Amino acid sequence: MKESRTVRQIVFPLLAAFIWGTAFAAQDVCADHIGAFTYNAIRSYIAVAVLPVVLLLFNVFRREGKPAITPAEKKAERKHLLIGGICCGTALTAASVFQQAGIVLGTEGGKAGFLTALYIVLVPIAGVFLKKQVSLSVWIGVLLGAAALYLLCIKGDFTVDKGDLLVIACSVCYTAHIYVIDYFVAKVDGIKLSLAQFAALAVWSTLGMLLLEHPSWDAVRACILPLLYVGVFSSCGAYTLQILAQKDTNPTVVTILLSTESVFAVIAGAVLLHQRMTVREYIGCALMLVAVVLAQITFPKRKGTDISV
Repeated sequence: MKESRTVRQIVFPLLAAFIWGTAFAAQDVCADHIGAFTYNAIRSYIAVAVLPVVLLLFNVFRREGKPAITPAEKKAERKHLLIGGICCGTALTAASVFQQAGIVLGTEGGKAGFLTALYIVLVPIAGVFLKKQVSLSVWIGVLLGAAALYLLCIKGDFTVDKGDLLVIACSVCYTAHIYVIDYFVAKVDGIKLSLAQFAALAVWSTLGMLLLEHPSWDAVRACILPLLYVGVFSSCGAYTLQILAQKDTNPTVVTILLSTESVFAVIAGAVLLHQRMTVREYIGCALMLVAVVLAQITFPKRKGTDISV
């Protein structure tokens, strides 16, 4: 039981980060052909189509059957699922739109990646106000993770432009997304919540697509394979792994693990695109590894002393 929980809380977010990190190439191809709302709408519909199959397989292979619940509990679960799906889907939509808008206004990719990943710092700060305890080792991991992201993503001078402010807003939305998941995943099935959030994302994105964009079938066909990849693996797979990982877990620890996405993106570029890693990037990867290890360590407390924040 303990081993299963360890897999869910450590391996799942790392696997999600790996999928997101290696999906950048597919996202870049899609961005050359279709707009942000069209991209989000199509990947969401793919996820909504695949997730029921995942839910069915999960229920079939689940070792322990679910205990019987009363009609009142079923009604409460449906209510939480509806509200949770809308809240998670809305936060995810806002984050995606702010990020894309910032990039359109000129924020370059590496800088956008760093600013987006600032949720690694925002999550524990928000946790202080939400009375979430964060240990000293995790705080140190957060700071090291932020430094690692800077080394991995920022290549030149760091200045803040209008587009950068929108990407920072994206990071705030991702922080909200993490805490909304943290709240609702304790009340509903994680895979059902993932399905509900992508249904909401599909609705919001379709409205944006119809109002602001003019996609063509030729443009969609030109990037159908990358769309299938992000729809099945990045959306359906990675976001579901994130939700499952956050159940009964400190959101800050999961955030540090998810932020290794930048490390996997750099490594994927070196392996798949034959891009040479710089000394700066090697140092960034090493710092992120230390941050991940520290997030799993609980320092012994001195008698009568609380090192949590």
